[in-house]
Amino acid sequence: MIIELNDTTSAKISSAIVKARRSIGSPASGMVLTLIVPVEERNFDDALQACLAAGREHPSRILIVVTGRGRRHRLDAEVRIGELPGEIIVVRVAGDIARHADSVVLPLLLPDTPVVVWWPGNSPEDPGRDPLGALGDRRITDAMGAVRPLKALEVRARHHAPGDTDLTWTRITPWRVLLAASLDQYPAPISAVSIEAARDNAPANLLAAWLECRLKVDVQRVDSRGPGITAVRMTTPAGDIAITREDGLLASYLVPGQPKRLVALRRREVNQLLAEELRRMDHDDIFEAASQMLVTRLERATRRTAAKKAARKSAPAKKTAAAKKAAPAKKSTSAAKKTTSAAKKTTAARKTAPAKAASAKKTPARSTRKASGRTNG
Repeated sequence: MIIELNDTTSAKISSAIVKARRSIGSPASGMVLTLIVPVEERNFDDALQACLAAGREHPSRILIVVTGRGRRHRLDAEVRIGELPGEIIVVRVAGDIARHADSVVLPLLLPDTPVVVWWPGNSPEDPGRDPLGALGDRRITDAMGAVRPLKALEVRARHHAPGDTDLTWTRITPWRVLLAASLDQYPAPISAVSIEAARDNAPANLLAAWLECRLKVDVQRVDSRGPGITAVRMTTPAGDIAITREDGLLASYLVPGQPKRLVALRRREVNQLLAEELRRMDHDDIFEAASQMLVTRLERATRRTAAKKAARKSAPAKKTAAAKKAAPAKKSTSAAKKTTSAAKKTTAARKTAPAKAASAKKTPARSTRKASGRTNG
């Protein structure tokens, strides 16, 4: 059953939900939570399909809040009951109502049940301080749904609060399970770890932070062609523990002293990730520790980059200073050479002058003798 309401209010939406429930003879007592989904119009269809799939596993009241761009204040609603064990209420808001969507959603929450807020695409920098996020016991974001996944994950990590999680963390759950199982089978000291993944893959960065947090070793991030994470290698004294996945479907699993095995490691859809996250309502302290380590790794990388830039800038400056010091030395050397050559010329001139004077004195005497000889003869 679908009931459409135009230019409505929260009270009318609540009445329509009760009316629809009575008409199909389905009470609302079997629902386990309220899921609030703030979404833009362009992401509505994908979010709806994910909610339908997750709602089959977790009967719930799903409130999809679609934000419009119009200036006109408007509140439209669509009540959908009967498609799944729970309910789907699509609320479209525009104008000033969009800036106060929490006041529209608050009367529609199920009493005495947990509230979860999920942002399928772009999310606020601090979900806990967002008006809709403040209504939730848990807040789920998805950095991979943002325009810049790596930057989005960094922002989430810096503003992490109890109850926050990201589907980036859920994406690496199978990897974490395999890596933990490999260390249980082969408990050896790990000296180095490397992760190969696509350049803009945010789950790889979070996996690196988790491994560094748990193993206390520096984890190297290596770019690959993807898709997603393609390999994780942990170095031990007897060889590498390696999990490699090149096609996004099947992975090879290698532990020292054992033959290579194949394991299923498929990249999962968003609806599967959302359903997994809705299974727990408690605070994830392991994710919090990994988020803190991610911030530490980013700050360390920033310091290294700044040090490299400073070294590059100082190298030309040192060359310039050396050139400036060398220039006066060259000038003084050339001046000294000029002074030496001038002194040599002066000395030579002094030596030449007496010789010329002596030759000048001898020359008249000879001429006098010749003249006297001519006269006598």
